[in-house]
Order: sequence, then C-alpha cells, then structure tokens
Amino acid sequence: MTKRLYYDNAYCVAFQAKVIDRFVLDNHQAVILDQTCFYPSSGGQPHDTGRINGAQVVDVYVRESDNAVVHIIDGNVISDFSEGEIDWKRRFDHMQQHTGQHILSQAFVRIAKAPTLSFHLGADIATIDLPKDGLTPKLVEEAEILANEIVWDDRLIHSRYVGQEDIEEISLRKAPDLNGDQYRLIEIEDFDLCACGGTHVSRTGEVGIIKIVKSEGRGDELRIEFHCGRRALNDYREKNKVLNNLSAEFTTSFKELESSVARLRAEAKASRNSLKRKTKQLIAFEVEEMLRSARADEDALTVITKIFLDRDLEEIRMMANQIVRNPNCVALFGLTGKRDQLVFASSEGIRIGMDQVLAQVLQKLEDGSGGGSAKFAQGSGLAANTQLLRQALEEAQEIVIKSEGLTI
Repeated sequence: MTKRLYYDNAYCVAFQAKVIDRFVLDNHQAVILDQTCFYPSSGGQPHDTGRINGAQVVDVYVRESDNAVVHIIDGNVISDFSEGEIDWKRRFDHMQQHTGQHILSQAFVRIAKAPTLSFHLGADIATIDLPKDGLTPKLVEEAEILANEIVWDDRLIHSRYVGQEDIEEISLRKAPDLNGDQYRLIEIEDFDLCACGGTHVSRTGEVGIIKIVKSEGRGDELRIEFHCGRRALNDYREKNKVLNNLSAEFTTSFKELESSVARLRAEAKASRNSLKRKTKQLIAFEVEEMLRSARADEDALTVITKIFLDRDLEEIRMMANQIVRNPNCVALFGLTGKRDQLVFASSEGIRIGMDQVLAQVLQKLEDGSGGGSAKFAQGSGLAANTQLLRQALEEAQEIVIKSEGLTI
C-alpha cells in the first residue's frame, strides 16, 4: 500500500521514494512507489501531473486490489530510487476548486437546504448538482454571497481521522460509505465538516473568490458551474476584455451595453421585417411581369422557365408558388450556385406530376438528387455551367407540353 503524503501535506511538491513495482500498461510504464505526493483521480478531483526521475507522469490512479497508487509514465524509470515532483500550478488550482466546492456546497445547505448530489472538477469548469425544487436565482445569489464571506473570513481548514464507531456520531454534510476503518474529515472552522480524500488549502482565504458563472436545470436537478481563485480571475479578465471591446464598439459604458444591444436587435428585427415586405412586393411584381410576358390566354397552358443568378432559394420557391396560384400554369425555375437548383411547380389540372418531371431531368445534373409531390418538386446537382441547367429546363418544358397533348 502506498503512503499518500498529500493527506498530511497538500503543499508537498517534491519527494523521494522507492520503486516497489513496475509494469507495462497500454504501452506505458507504470510504477508503484512506497510513498507519493501524486494525487490519483478520485472523488471528482482529477489526478496530479508532474515528473518522476525526469519522466512525465500522465496519469495516476488507485489499484482497487490493494489500494496502491499507480503512476503512468511517458518514459522509463529504471532506478529503484525515485525523485518525484508534482505540477504545483495544477495541484493548487485543484485545491482552490475543491475547497471552494466544500464552501459553496455548505452555503447552499444553509441558504436553501439544498444538498450537493454530485461534484465534478474539470480542466475548465467545476460543477455541483443540486435538487432544483425551490432553488430560485435569488437563493443561488445568496449562497454565492455567503460562500465568499467564508472565503474572506480566512477561516482555518484542517483534516482529521476518525474510526467507524466515531463517525456514526458526527454530524457531517455528506456521510461516507461505511466500509473502512479510518475516515478522513475536512473541517472548515465553524462552517463545514465533510468526509473527503481530496487536497485542500489550509485557509479559506487561499480560495480567493468563488464565482458562479452559470446555473442550468437538468431534469429535477440544477447544475451550478463555478470558478474559484485563478480560474475566476482568468474568467473575469476574458469577460472584461469582451465588455471593453463591445463598449468601444457601441461607444457606451458596459452598464448600458444591454440596452444598446436590445435597441440594435429591435432595429435589426424592424429592418428584416421591412426587407421581407419589400421582397414580397418585388416578387409579386416579378411574377406579374413574367405572367404578362408569357401568358396570352388564361385557358391555355402557360409554362414559364427561367434561370436565376445570385438569388435566395426561398425567393425562387415563393415566385413559383405565386405563379401556380393562377390556372393552367407551370413554373420551371433554375438557380445557379454551389449546387445548381431546380424548382418545379404546377397549378391544379396539370396532368403530369412535377416529381415525375424532376426525376426525368435530374440526370442532366451531376450528382443530381431531389424529390417532391405532384404539385411541387425540388432538386439539385453539382454546379457545372449554365448551359446544362438550361438544357434541363428545356427538357422539362418539353415533357410538360407533351403530357398535355401539345407540341412545341
């Protein structure tokens, strides 16, 4: 069994140890030491990284069979004597986040009687999951305020061990599984007591600040995302940079950004609505002109074919649908682009289905595909040249006219 030096001193960075076992695991060397400062992944907290005899430690875990700490090495540790050094920046970050979680979890218990259901400490964000029922935004804010007051009180944090008989008599925020002889408790002075095997700072002031950055409902639970210490500073720095850039762009203070963005969104919405109205008017005018040019007799078949350049596909669809509101009309449209588009529509009474016409002419286009109904069909193919698109429309027109018993 490996002696875990971080239990007694989370600030231990360098250590010496004997190699008591080594083996190969997934093409990496794995070593077991008689003692270690490397924290293994457990309890929601990621493992430490660092070096052993100069070789990079890429993973650390506990072997269930004998509780030994296994170090996965990117390299080789040949000597039976080892010198290890952990990545202190990563360790201290985990200490800040984990202690911050204890403080925040107890704050939610005191403010909202909401126990922490789960905890996850990731590379970029830390989260706790709480029962959602009754947990309002105001209570979330109050819990954050209380948590930071505890941080600024700079309260003492210490660990102690108790046996199974004693732990049953102690009031804990979160009780451990009773399957061992000794239990490690983390106590925050006059505030929180919890069973935990993780690494923690020695005073709450070292957490720096606890900032909730997001709360999100997930079924019956509320997920709280938060940053502590250096992570909170980095998050603030990035957000402050964005706010300053936006303030300069809008020539306003950050306090007025929300109203400026709301005003801009309203103006953009009004502009889009105005554009839609004008587009509809333009389309109505274009449809009227096409019908006037192509239609001599309302009782006769009118087939309108046209190739459009640099137009929105939805506008082409709207034009086709407006044309076929008139009796005895067929619209056969092409649109050039990254993929050439075909839009076919017909009014009631046309014998052949537009889906049938489309199926027959798609072979004119490379990688042609599409489908639809008897009254409306749409397809596309890889863009080639306008001539191929024109040939497809001419063939479609011929098919429609012949189906009506007419000749071109």
